[in-house]
Amino acid sequence: QVQLVESGGGLVQPGGSLRLSCVASGSIFGISSMAWYRQAPGKQREPVATITSGGSTNYADSVKGRFTISRDNAKNTVYLQMNSLKPQDTAVYYCNANIRIRPVPIKWDPYWGQGTQVTVSS
Repeated sequence: QVQLVESGGGLVQPGGSLRLSCVASGSIFGISSMAWYRQAPGKQREPVATITSGGSTNYADSVKGRFTISRDNAKNTVYLQMNSLKPQDTAVYYCNANIRIRPVPIKWDPYWGQGTQVTVSS
């Protein structure tokens, strides 16, 4: 069984910073891409940032230049450094990872964390 557990959310003032972490644990043979998504009240879940196993990254236009995704493959952990936070960044942030749980068959499945609340408000 695989679990993804996020941490680091909270309340921050506009212009502030937060760092989210997500640790994958359990029966893991390998992890390919990892990502952060977010869902604001009344809106659909949207991708924020993705990172491949090799370290290539992609960002939503709304967070480019402010957020940085990184990962520690040895710790099965992905991070999201969020700077210059805005009220519109308020959402539940979810970790996602494509995980292979056994050597054969070669099959990657998406797993999700439970989410962590980020609130940007004065």
